[in-house]
Amino acid sequence: MALSTWWWIATGVLVALELVSGTFYLLMLAIGGVAGALAAHAGASPSSQIVIAAVVGGAAVVACYLVRRRRPGDPSPRSERSVNLDVGETVQIDGWNADGTAQIRYRGTQWTVLARPGTEPRPGPHRVAELVGSRLLVDPL
Repeated sequence: MALSTWWWIATGVLVALELVSGTFYLLMLAIGGVAGALAAHAGASPSSQIVIAAVVGGAAVVACYLVRRRRPGDPSPRSERSVNLDVGETVQIDGWNADGTAQIRYRGTQWTVLARPGTEPRPGPHRVAELVGSRLLVDPL
């Protein structure tokens, strides 16, 4: 069996493992396997194939890591309406305490409300942005 066939088999195994594990890094290593297979088709020596596959796969992994690191974090599940049905609801706040909290009656019970950092607490209607523990984090409307 030709060396390129072994590279294609290894690439297929890496793709299958990536599908099972859900990591994106094994897919980047599979790209290195494709580079090794292409080097084998081009007639490179076995040691050159290994070096090419390692360099391309390693560079792809590093690039993937750097791209993922720069992306802003995903929003907190606590701020998604599909997870918490309170998100997006409107509440009325009559006054704020000195510590930056307020007490409101919402859904038949007392709730402690926090203003989102960077916003000035003021009375009036607010929208629930997130649930933090047992407190509502709100944005002014």
